Amino acid sequence: MSLVVYLAGAVLLLSAAVLFHRPQSATPNPLTASTCVTITLGATVFVCSAPVTLAAVNDLTGIPNFGAPLTYGMLSAYSCSVLILLAYWRGGPPARVRRQVLRSIALYAPLIVTLIVLFTLADAPTERLTDLDTYYANTPYMREMIVLYLLGHTAAIVAMAVVCLKWAREVTGLLRTGLLLMIVGALLDLLGFQLTKYTAVVARWTGHDLDFLSTNVAPPMAALAALLFSVGYVLPRLLPAAVAHGRGLRDHRRLRPLWTRVGFVSVAPKPPVSWWRLPEERLHWREVAIHDALLALAPYFDDRVRSRVLAAALGEGHTAHEARVAAEAAMLAEAARRAAALEEPCATPSTHRLHATEVSGTAGLVELSQALARTPVPGPVGEGTVKPSMAAESPPS
Repeated sequence: MSLVVYLAGAVLLLSAAVLFHRPQSATPNPLTASTCVTITLGATVFVCSAPVTLAAVNDLTGIPNFGAPLTYGMLSAYSCSVLILLAYWRGGPPARVRRQVLRSIALYAPLIVTLIVLFTLADAPTERLTDLDTYYANTPYMREMIVLYLLGHTAAIVAMAVVCLKWAREVTGLLRTGLLLMIVGALLDLLGFQLTKYTAVVARWTGHDLDFLSTNVAPPMAALAALLFSVGYVLPRLLPAAVAHGRGLRDHRRLRPLWTRVGFVSVAPKPPVSWWRLPEERLHWREVAIHDALLALAPYFDDRVRSRVLAAALGEGHTAHEARVAAEAAMLAEAARRAAALEEPCATPSTHRLHATEVSGTAGLVELSQALARTPVPGPVGEGTVKPSMAAESPPS
Protein backbone atom coordinates (compact mmCIF):
# COMPACT_ATOMS: atom_id res chain seq x y z
CA MET A 1 0.00 0.00 0.00
CA SER A 2 2.87 2.38 0.78
CA LEU A 3 4.24 1.94 -2.74
CA VAL A 4 0.87 2.79 -4.29
CA VAL A 5 0.43 6.02 -2.36
CA TYR A 6 4.06 7.01 -2.87
CA LEU A 7 3.65 6.58 -6.64
CA ALA A 8 0.46 8.65 -6.58
CA GLY A 9 2.24 11.37 -4.61
CA ALA A 10 5.20 11.35 -7.01
CA VAL A 11 2.91 11.78 -10.03
CA LEU A 12 1.19 14.72 -8.38
CA LEU A 13 4.49 16.40 -7.45
CA LEU A 14 5.80 15.95 -10.98
CA SER A 15 2.73 17.61 -12.49
CA ALA A 16 3.08 20.51 -10.04
CA ALA A 17 6.77 20.95 -10.89
CA VAL A 18 6.09 21.01 -14.63
CA LEU A 19 3.20 23.43 -14.25
CA PHE A 20 5.05 25.82 -11.96
CA HIS A 21 8.20 26.10 -14.11
CA ARG A 22 8.24 29.52 -15.75
CA PRO A 23 10.72 32.04 -17.12
CA GLN A 24 12.32 34.00 -14.28
CA SER A 25 10.89 37.25 -15.63
CA ALA A 26 7.31 35.99 -15.60
CA THR A 27 4.85 37.66 -13.26
CA PRO A 28 3.75 35.43 -10.36
CA ASN A 29 0.30 34.01 -11.05
CA PRO A 30 -2.01 33.28 -8.06
CA LEU A 31 -3.86 30.67 -10.11
CA THR A 32 -0.67 28.78 -10.95
CA ALA A 33 0.55 29.07 -7.38
CA SER A 34 -2.74 27.85 -5.91
CA THR A 35 -2.87 24.97 -8.40
CA CYS A 36 0.64 23.86 -7.46
CA VAL A 37 -0.10 24.23 -3.74
CA THR A 38 -3.23 22.10 -4.10
CA ILE A 39 -1.42 19.38 -6.03
CA THR A 40 1.52 19.46 -3.61
CA LEU A 41 -0.78 19.17 -0.61
CA GLY A 42 -2.55 16.25 -2.27
CA ALA A 43 0.80 14.53 -2.79
CA THR A 44 1.77 15.28 0.82
CA VAL A 45 -1.44 13.66 2.06
CA PHE A 46 -0.53 10.49 0.21
CA VAL A 47 2.99 10.50 1.58
CA CYS A 48 1.77 11.12 5.13
CA SER A 49 -0.90 8.41 4.93
CA ALA A 50 1.49 5.66 3.84
CA PRO A 51 2.01 3.11 6.65
CA VAL A 52 5.78 3.47 6.33
CA THR A 53 5.52 7.24 6.84
CA LEU A 54 3.07 6.87 9.72
CA ALA A 55 5.41 4.46 11.51
CA ALA A 56 8.37 6.78 10.95
CA VAL A 57 6.47 9.82 12.27
CA ASN A 58 5.27 7.90 15.32
CA ASP A 59 8.78 6.69 16.08
CA LEU A 60 10.29 10.13 15.53
CA THR A 61 7.85 11.91 17.85
CA GLY A 62 7.54 9.07 20.36
CA ILE A 63 3.75 9.53 20.30
CA PRO A 64 1.65 6.56 19.16
CA ASN A 65 -0.56 7.47 16.19
CA PHE A 66 0.80 11.02 15.92
CA GLY A 67 0.75 10.48 12.16
CA ALA A 68 -3.05 10.46 12.27
CA PRO A 69 -3.66 14.14 13.17
CA LEU A 70 -0.78 15.04 10.87
CA THR A 71 -2.45 13.26 7.95
CA TYR A 72 -5.92 14.52 8.80
CA GLY A 73 -4.60 18.06 9.19
CA MET A 74 -2.90 17.87 5.80
CA LEU A 75 -6.10 16.48 4.27
CA SER A 76 -8.06 19.39 5.72
CA ALA A 77 -5.48 21.84 4.36
CA TYR A 78 -5.84 20.12 0.98
CA SER A 79 -9.64 20.52 1.18
CA CYS A 80 -9.18 24.22 1.91
CA SER A 81 -6.76 24.59 -0.99
CA VAL A 82 -9.33 23.02 -3.33
CA LEU A 83 -11.81 25.75 -2.47
CA ILE A 84 -9.15 28.46 -2.85
CA LEU A 85 -8.12 27.05 -6.22
CA LEU A 86 -11.71 27.13 -7.42
CA ALA A 87 -12.03 30.76 -6.34
CA TYR A 88 -8.94 31.79 -8.34
CA TRP A 89 -9.83 29.56 -11.27
CA ARG A 90 -13.38 30.87 -11.57
CA GLY A 91 -12.12 34.43 -11.21
CA GLY A 92 -14.28 37.51 -10.93
CA PRO A 93 -13.87 40.79 -9.06
CA PRO A 94 -10.67 40.68 -6.96
CA ALA A 95 -12.55 41.68 -3.81
CA ARG A 96 -14.97 38.75 -4.18
CA VAL A 97 -12.16 36.29 -4.84
CA ARG A 98 -10.30 37.57 -1.79
CA ARG A 99 -13.40 37.12 0.37
CA GLN A 100 -13.83 33.54 -0.84
CA VAL A 101 -10.19 32.76 -0.09
CA LEU A 102 -10.36 34.27 3.40
CA ARG A 103 -13.65 32.50 4.11
CA SER A 104 -12.13 29.14 3.20
CA ILE A 105 -9.13 29.76 5.45
CA ALA A 106 -11.40 30.94 8.27
CA LEU A 107 -13.35 27.67 8.07
CA TYR A 108 -10.52 25.17 7.81
CA ALA A 109 -7.84 26.73 10.03
CA PRO A 110 -10.00 26.23 13.19
CA LEU A 111 -10.88 22.74 11.97
CA ILE A 112 -7.20 21.77 11.81
CA VAL A 113 -6.62 23.18 15.29
CA THR A 114 -9.64 21.27 16.59
CA LEU A 115 -8.33 18.00 15.15
CA ILE A 116 -5.06 18.47 17.00
CA VAL A 117 -6.83 19.33 20.25
CA LEU A 118 -9.12 16.30 20.02
CA PHE A 119 -6.16 14.00 19.43
CA THR A 120 -4.42 15.50 22.45
CA LEU A 121 -7.46 14.79 24.63
CA ALA A 122 -7.96 11.26 23.31
CA ASP A 123 -6.51 8.08 24.77
CA ALA A 124 -5.04 6.18 21.81
CA PRO A 125 -2.03 4.21 23.06
CA THR A 126 -2.13 1.40 20.49
CA GLU A 127 -0.41 2.20 17.21
CA ARG A 128 -2.62 1.54 14.19
CA LEU A 129 -1.11 2.15 10.78
CA THR A 130 -3.89 1.02 8.44
CA ASP A 131 -7.14 0.80 10.41
CA LEU A 132 -7.03 3.68 12.86
CA ASP A 133 -10.40 5.09 11.73
CA THR A 134 -12.28 1.89 12.54
CA TYR A 135 -10.14 0.74 15.48
CA TYR A 136 -10.77 3.99 17.38
CA ALA A 137 -14.26 4.63 15.97
CA ASN A 138 -15.80 4.34 19.44
CA THR A 139 -12.99 6.04 21.41
CA PRO A 140 -13.96 9.41 22.90
CA TYR A 141 -12.35 12.39 21.17
CA MET A 142 -10.78 10.12 18.55
CA ARG A 143 -14.30 9.44 17.31
CA GLU A 144 -15.01 13.15 17.00
CA MET A 145 -11.67 13.79 15.31
CA ILE A 146 -12.37 11.11 12.69
CA VAL A 147 -15.86 12.40 11.97
CA LEU A 148 -14.70 16.02 11.77
CA TYR A 149 -11.92 15.38 9.26
CA LEU A 150 -14.31 13.38 7.10
CA LEU A 151 -17.00 16.07 7.26
CA GLY A 152 -14.50 18.80 6.39
CA HIS A 153 -13.28 16.86 3.37
CA THR A 154 -16.84 16.05 2.28
CA ALA A 155 -17.88 19.70 2.41
CA ALA A 156 -14.96 20.74 0.20
CA ILE A 157 -15.48 18.00 -2.37
CA VAL A 158 -19.24 18.60 -2.58
CA ALA A 159 -18.68 22.34 -3.03
CA MET A 160 -16.09 21.63 -5.71
CA ALA A 161 -18.40 19.24 -7.56
CA VAL A 162 -21.29 21.74 -7.52
CA VAL A 163 -19.12 24.61 -8.81
CA CYS A 164 -17.54 22.44 -11.50
CA LEU A 165 -20.93 21.12 -12.64
CA LYS A 166 -22.37 24.63 -13.01
CA TRP A 167 -19.24 25.93 -14.70
CA ALA A 168 -19.02 22.99 -17.12
CA ARG A 169 -22.41 24.01 -18.55
CA GLU A 170 -21.04 27.43 -19.46
CA VAL A 171 -17.71 26.59 -21.11
CA THR A 172 -16.34 24.37 -23.89
CA GLY A 173 -13.06 22.88 -25.02
CA LEU A 174 -10.26 21.83 -22.72
CA LEU A 175 -11.66 23.78 -19.78
CA ARG A 176 -14.90 21.80 -19.93
CA THR A 177 -12.94 18.55 -20.23
CA GLY A 178 -10.91 19.47 -17.17
CA LEU A 179 -14.04 20.30 -15.20
CA LEU A 180 -15.68 17.01 -16.17
CA LEU A 181 -12.58 15.12 -15.03
CA MET A 182 -12.76 16.93 -11.71
CA ILE A 183 -16.42 15.99 -11.38
CA VAL A 184 -15.58 12.34 -12.01
CA GLY A 185 -12.79 12.62 -9.45
CA ALA A 186 -15.21 14.14 -6.97
CA LEU A 187 -17.66 11.27 -7.46
CA LEU A 188 -14.88 8.73 -6.94
CA ASP A 189 -13.78 10.56 -3.80
CA LEU A 190 -17.33 10.79 -2.44
CA LEU A 191 -18.38 7.24 -3.27
CA GLY A 192 -15.11 5.34 -3.28
CA PHE A 193 -13.32 7.03 -0.39
CA GLN A 194 -15.70 8.94 1.86
CA LEU A 195 -18.77 6.72 1.66
CA THR A 196 -16.67 3.64 2.39
CA LYS A 197 -15.03 5.41 5.33
CA TYR A 198 -18.38 6.54 6.73
CA THR A 199 -19.84 3.08 6.24
CA ALA A 200 -16.95 1.35 8.00
CA VAL A 201 -17.02 3.78 10.93
CA VAL A 202 -20.81 3.59 11.36
CA ALA A 203 -20.57 -0.19 11.17
CA ARG A 204 -18.23 -0.09 14.16
CA TRP A 205 -20.71 2.12 16.00
CA THR A 206 -23.40 -0.48 15.47
CA GLY A 207 -21.22 -3.44 16.43
CA HIS A 208 -20.41 -4.67 12.91
CA ASP A 209 -17.07 -5.15 11.15
CA LEU A 210 -16.72 -3.65 7.67
CA ASP A 211 -13.12 -2.55 8.19
CA PHE A 212 -12.05 -3.80 4.75
CA LEU A 213 -13.94 -0.88 3.21
CA SER A 214 -11.72 1.57 5.06
CA THR A 215 -8.43 -0.29 4.71
CA ASN A 216 -8.68 -1.94 1.27
CA VAL A 217 -11.22 0.01 -0.80
CA ALA A 218 -10.88 3.63 0.30
CA PRO A 219 -7.11 4.21 -0.25
CA PRO A 220 -6.91 3.22 -3.94
CA MET A 221 -10.14 5.10 -4.66
CA ALA A 222 -8.68 8.20 -3.02
CA ALA A 223 -5.51 7.86 -5.08
CA LEU A 224 -7.45 7.56 -8.33
CA ALA A 225 -9.71 10.47 -7.41
CA ALA A 226 -6.74 12.70 -6.59
CA LEU A 227 -5.07 11.85 -9.89
CA LEU A 228 -8.24 12.77 -11.77
CA PHE A 229 -8.46 16.02 -9.79
CA SER A 230 -4.90 16.88 -10.76
CA VAL A 231 -5.42 16.05 -14.42
CA GLY A 232 -8.53 18.20 -14.39
CA TYR A 233 -6.60 21.06 -12.77
CA VAL A 234 -3.64 21.05 -15.12
CA LEU A 235 -5.11 19.82 -18.42
CA PRO A 236 -6.62 23.16 -19.56
CA ARG A 237 -3.36 24.94 -18.77
CA LEU A 238 -0.67 22.32 -19.31
CA LEU A 239 -1.84 20.73 -22.57
CA PRO A 240 -1.75 23.94 -24.66
CA ALA A 241 1.67 24.70 -23.19
CA ALA A 242 2.84 21.16 -23.93
CA VAL A 243 1.64 21.48 -27.54
CA ALA A 244 3.40 24.84 -27.85
CA HIS A 245 6.63 23.44 -26.43
CA GLY A 246 6.38 20.45 -28.75
CA ARG A 247 6.00 22.80 -31.68
CA GLY A 248 8.93 24.83 -30.36
CA LEU A 249 11.10 21.73 -30.13
CA ARG A 250 10.19 20.75 -33.70
CA ASP A 251 10.87 24.23 -35.09
CA HIS A 252 14.13 24.49 -33.13
CA ARG A 253 15.29 21.26 -34.78
CA ARG A 254 14.11 22.34 -38.25
CA LEU A 255 16.06 25.62 -37.92
CA ARG A 256 19.31 23.71 -37.45
CA PRO A 257 20.36 23.83 -41.16
CA LEU A 258 19.89 27.60 -41.21
CA TRP A 259 21.63 28.11 -37.88
CA THR A 260 24.55 25.87 -38.90
CA ARG A 261 25.07 27.93 -42.04
CA VAL A 262 24.74 31.49 -40.63
CA GLY A 263 25.30 31.18 -36.87
CA PHE A 264 28.98 32.08 -37.07
CA VAL A 265 28.22 35.76 -37.83
CA SER A 266 25.58 36.27 -35.15
CA VAL A 267 26.52 38.59 -32.29
CA ALA A 268 23.18 38.33 -30.49
CA PRO A 269 23.45 38.03 -26.67
CA LYS A 270 23.80 34.49 -25.45
CA PRO A 271 20.84 33.01 -23.52
CA PRO A 272 21.19 32.93 -19.72
CA VAL A 273 22.79 29.82 -18.33
CA SER A 274 20.11 27.46 -17.08
CA TRP A 275 20.08 23.76 -16.34
CA TRP A 276 16.59 23.58 -17.84
CA ARG A 277 15.30 25.81 -20.60
CA LEU A 278 12.00 24.96 -22.21
CA PRO A 279 11.81 24.41 -25.99
CA GLU A 280 9.95 27.68 -26.59
CA GLU A 281 12.71 29.58 -24.77
CA ARG A 282 15.40 27.85 -26.83
CA LEU A 283 13.47 28.58 -30.02
CA HIS A 284 13.14 32.26 -29.10
CA TRP A 285 16.87 32.68 -28.59
CA ARG A 286 17.69 30.84 -31.81
CA GLU A 287 15.20 33.00 -33.73
CA VAL A 288 16.77 36.21 -32.36
CA ALA A 289 20.27 35.00 -33.19
CA ILE A 290 19.31 34.00 -36.75
CA HIS A 291 17.70 37.37 -37.43
CA ASP A 292 20.87 39.02 -36.18
CA ALA A 293 22.93 36.82 -38.52
CA LEU A 294 20.70 37.65 -41.50
CA LEU A 295 21.20 41.34 -40.80
CA ALA A 296 24.97 40.86 -40.67
CA LEU A 297 24.97 38.95 -43.97
CA ALA A 298 22.76 41.45 -45.83
CA PRO A 299 25.78 43.28 -47.41
CA TYR A 300 26.78 39.98 -49.04
CA PHE A 301 23.39 39.32 -50.67
CA ASP A 302 23.81 39.11 -54.44
CA ASP A 303 20.77 39.59 -56.65
CA ARG A 304 22.50 37.77 -59.49
CA VAL A 305 22.52 34.51 -57.53
CA ARG A 306 18.93 34.94 -56.49
CA SER A 307 17.75 35.79 -60.01
CA ARG A 308 19.46 32.81 -61.56
CA VAL A 309 18.00 30.30 -59.09
CA LEU A 310 14.59 31.97 -59.26
CA ALA A 311 14.46 31.57 -63.03
CA ALA A 312 15.62 27.94 -62.80
CA ALA A 313 13.02 27.07 -60.15
CA LEU A 314 10.20 28.66 -62.12
CA GLY A 315 11.36 26.79 -65.19
CA GLU A 316 11.12 23.52 -63.26
CA GLY A 317 7.46 24.16 -62.51
CA HIS A 318 7.70 25.38 -58.90
CA THR A 319 5.18 27.92 -57.67
CA ALA A 320 6.22 31.55 -57.42
CA HIS A 321 6.52 31.29 -53.64
CA GLU A 322 8.54 28.07 -53.74
CA ALA A 323 10.83 29.56 -56.33
CA ARG A 324 11.29 32.71 -54.28
CA VAL A 325 12.23 30.80 -51.12
CA ALA A 326 14.65 28.55 -53.03
CA ALA A 327 16.27 31.60 -54.63
CA GLU A 328 16.60 33.35 -51.27
CA ALA A 329 18.14 30.21 -49.77
CA ALA A 330 20.72 30.08 -52.58
CA MET A 331 21.52 33.79 -52.16
CA LEU A 332 21.90 33.32 -48.41
CA ALA A 333 24.15 30.27 -48.84
CA GLU A 334 26.42 32.22 -51.18
CA ALA A 335 26.48 35.18 -48.78
CA ALA A 336 27.46 32.91 -45.89
CA ARG A 337 30.20 31.33 -48.02
CA ARG A 338 31.66 34.70 -48.91
CA ALA A 339 31.49 35.96 -45.33
CA ALA A 340 33.18 32.80 -44.04
CA ALA A 341 35.94 33.24 -46.63
CA LEU A 342 36.42 36.86 -45.44
CA GLU A 343 35.65 38.20 -48.92
CA GLU A 344 34.53 41.75 -49.47
CA PRO A 345 30.77 42.50 -49.45
CA CYS A 346 29.05 43.05 -52.77
CA ALA A 347 29.78 46.35 -54.44
CA THR A 348 26.05 46.72 -55.00
CA PRO A 349 24.29 44.72 -52.23
CA SER A 350 20.80 43.47 -52.82
CA THR A 351 17.92 45.51 -51.46
CA HIS A 352 15.67 42.47 -51.58
CA ARG A 353 13.82 41.64 -48.38
CA LEU A 354 13.73 37.97 -47.42
CA HIS A 355 10.32 36.39 -47.06
CA ALA A 356 11.38 35.05 -43.64
CA THR A 357 11.73 38.62 -42.35
CA GLU A 358 8.32 39.69 -43.64
CA VAL A 359 6.24 37.21 -41.66
CA SER A 360 5.88 37.00 -37.90
CA GLY A 361 6.85 33.94 -35.95
CA THR A 362 9.25 31.23 -37.01
CA ALA A 363 7.32 29.83 -39.98
CA GLY A 364 9.27 31.87 -42.53
CA LEU A 365 12.62 31.00 -40.97
CA VAL A 366 11.72 27.31 -40.86
CA GLU A 367 10.74 27.43 -44.54
CA LEU A 368 14.02 29.15 -45.42
CA SER A 369 15.99 26.64 -43.34
CA GLN A 370 14.40 23.65 -45.05
CA ALA A 371 15.01 25.19 -48.47
CA LEU A 372 18.62 25.88 -47.50
CA ALA A 373 19.07 22.26 -46.47
CA ARG A 374 18.06 20.95 -49.90
CA THR A 375 19.38 23.75 -52.14
CA PRO A 376 23.02 23.43 -53.24
CA VAL A 377 25.29 26.43 -52.91
CA PRO A 378 25.40 28.10 -56.33
CA GLY A 379 28.64 28.64 -58.15
CA PRO A 380 30.08 32.08 -58.90
CA VAL A 381 27.96 34.30 -61.09
CA GLY A 382 29.47 35.94 -64.17
CA GLU A 383 29.99 39.68 -64.10
CA GLY A 384 27.80 40.15 -67.12
CA THR A 385 24.65 38.80 -65.51
CA VAL A 386 21.76 41.23 -65.81
CA LYS A 387 19.70 41.89 -62.72
CA PRO A 388 16.04 41.44 -63.69
CA SER A 389 13.27 43.68 -62.45
CA MET A 390 11.67 42.47 -59.22
CA ALA A 391 8.72 44.82 -59.33
CA ALA A 392 6.41 42.07 -58.08
CA GLU A 393 8.42 41.47 -54.95
CA SER A 394 8.27 43.37 -51.70
CA PRO A 395 10.37 46.55 -51.38
CA PRO A 396 13.03 46.75 -48.72
CA SER A 397 12.00 47.91 -45.30
